[in-house]
Amino acid sequence: MNFDLPRNVILPVDAVDVRLDPGPHPFALSNAAAIAENWRREIAANPALFDGAVVLLAELAYRDGRLVGRCHAVNYSTFMLWRKRRENSGAEHAYAHAVLVAGDNALVAIRMGPHTVNAGRVYFAAGSFEPIDFRDGLVDVDFNMIREVREETGLDLSTAERGQRYHALSTASGTVIFRRYRVAESADELARRISAFVATETDPEIEGPVIIRHAGDLPAGLMPHMKPLVEWHFGGDR
Repeated sequence: MNFDLPRNVILPVDAVDVRLDPGPHPFALSNAAAIAENWRREIAANPALFDGAVVLLAELAYRDGRLVGRCHAVNYSTFMLWRKRRENSGAEHAYAHAVLVAGDNALVAIRMGPHTVNAGRVYFAAGSFEPIDFRDGLVDVDFNMIREVREETGLDLSTAERGQRYHALSTASGTVIFRRYRVAESADELARRISAFVATETDPEIEGPVIIRHAGDLPAGLMPHMKPLVEWHFGGDR
């Protein structure tokens, strides 16, 4: 199967069947020395980095409206080297976005903090899948979305209205699985709440909220994959 899905097109997704393989990822096994050396350089440049567990894909395909795949848990140090060697690596990255839609239909994204790998970049609050996001070996995409939004912004989306289905966008840099989460509060009120939460954090992961009010309202630092998602939302796709 490997990686068999259309690129650079938004796909409707009715189910996500991505399973966690308990064995090591082949990329981690074949690049152990390079991973250790690269990590020494990374933490010298940014001591705030933490070598926690994330997952890398070994397979992903789009079949009859479903994403089907297999992944392995790896250390963040492995992920950091993979980012530099992703071409022909036998590995890919998938992550999830809760597309936060305010009561006035504006989108609320975040700008990452200065000590993070994506410092200054703008996207929806999110993080890589981790082993805790899997239930009986199967990824729980909504659990990941809700967990990451809560950790970064303080907002609890567990009772928010969810879009009918997922969608996915696969590019050369990875595959984002996303879903609308609608809340009643205005974008300004959500931004106020997020800013208040960030102010209480000793070491906040994000710099603060970013409101996007229409398809042409693209903030500086917007991650490339975000523009199609913004256009998709304001284009009226359900």
